[in-house]
Amino acid sequence: MTRLTTLDLPNFHRATVGFDRMFQEMDRMFENSKSNGYPPYNIVQINDDEYMISLAVAGFGMGNIEITLEKNILTIEGTSPKGGENVNYLHKGIGERNFRRQFTLADHIEVRQAGLELGMLNIHLKRNVPEEMQPKKIAIVDTSNLTIDSK
Repeated sequence: MTRLTTLDLPNFHRATVGFDRMFQEMDRMFENSKSNGYPPYNIVQINDDEYMISLAVAGFGMGNIEITLEKNILTIEGTSPKGGENVNYLHKGIGERNFRRQFTLADHIEVRQAGLELGMLNIHLKRNVPEEMQPKKIAIVDTSNLTIDSK
């Protein structure tokens, strides 16, 4: 199986009209695929309309993490906590580095809440489809006894 790691989008882009957003999204996705994997995360589907993104952010406090939602892009940024510069480590295996993770949310997905507990940042998401876009049942009426009045 061949894995696609590069894509020459400018060649596709020249032959299309009106697909700018799609190409920007593909560019962004390929940029994210080159990430270093830090911090590790899980995405869980709780039910048909609810999801949870969990990031392992041990050592980061609420004041070190910022979550923003712009358009459909959820961005989580962490700034390494200050302190410990004068410590003489015999072994330093716990990462203290800044990070930035981005997730593209589908239409009508809203962030319900975010919580930090025991080194895990949990972001709860819910799909909220507007009433006018939800499927509707159409009632079937018995028209066999209906008379047409012609005037």
